[in-house]
Amino acid sequence: MLSVNLGPFALSSSVLLLLVAGLVAAGVGHLVGRGQQAGIGNTLTDMLIAAVLVARIAFVAIWFDTYRSTPWSMLDIRDGGFTPWAGIGAALLVAIWRGWRRPALRKPLILGLAAGALVWGAMFGALRMTEKSALPKVALTTLAGEPADLAALAAGKPMVVNLWASWCPPCRREMPVLAAAQKRETGMRFVFVNQGEDGATARRYLSTGQLDLANVLLDPDTRLGREVGSGALPTTLFYDANGRLVDTHLGELSAASLASKLNQLRARTNLSSKE
Repeated sequence: MLSVNLGPFALSSSVLLLLVAGLVAAGVGHLVGRGQQAGIGNTLTDMLIAAVLVARIAFVAIWFDTYRSTPWSMLDIRDGGFTPWAGIGAALLVAIWRGWRRPALRKPLILGLAAGALVWGAMFGALRMTEKSALPKVALTTLAGEPADLAALAAGKPMVVNLWASWCPPCRREMPVLAAAQKRETGMRFVFVNQGEDGATARRYLSTGQLDLANVLLDPDTRLGREVGSGALPTTLFYDANGRLVDTHLGELSAASLASKLNQLRARTNLSSKE
C-alpha cells in the first residue's frame, strides 16, 4: 500500500507511519513525564522541523547543479527531495541538546522515542510484507488499442513506470522532466500508463503539449493503480532489471528528485546483477 485515501485527499503511507509514530512518542513521553511536568511535545516538534530543514538543505546541496537553472524550485519540497540520514542526524542532535539542558526530559524523551521507533518499525515491516514487489500482471493497451505487457516491455532493463492522467496538474508539470529522462537514459525503460482515460484523450494531451513519448499505455479501469496500492496521481514506480520494485514516488518529480531516484535504481540494479 503506497497511499491511504482520506476523503478527497491521498496520504503517502510513509508519511502516515511517521505521523502515527510521532503521536505514540508524544503520548508515551507525556505519560512518563507528567509527574514532573516534562512533556516532550515541543521537543518532538522542534526535532521534526530540524529534520525537514536539514534533510532538504542537504539534498539541495548534493543536487545543486540540477537546481541551479530553477533556483525557486529549491523551496518546493513537494518533489520529495530529502536526504534521510541528514534529517535523522539533525533530529537526534536536537533531542540530545534538549535532554542535556533539561535532565527531567531525558527519561520521557528516551522512552517516547523508543516507543515511536518500535511502532514505526512494526508498521513498516507489516507494510513491506504485504507489498507486491514484482511487476504487476495487468492487462494494458497501447494508444493504438493493441494489448501490452509490462514484463515484455522491460526486456531485462530497469523500468520506470509513471501513472498519470491529463487532468492531473502535477502530472502535467513533471511530464517534460520524465520525457527528457526517457531520451537521455537509454539503459532504462520508461513507461507512461494513463489512468482512467481513453486513447483519444491521451493522444490529444500529448499532441497539445508536444510531448514525444515512447511506451504510452492505457489503463482505463485504473487496475494498475489498485494493484500497486496507490490512489494518488502521479505515482512513479522504479523496478530493477529483474522486475523487482526497488523504490516509489508519490507526487510530482523534479529533475533533481528523479535523478536521485535513478541513481538509486542503477545502484540496486548493479547490486542485483552481482548477487
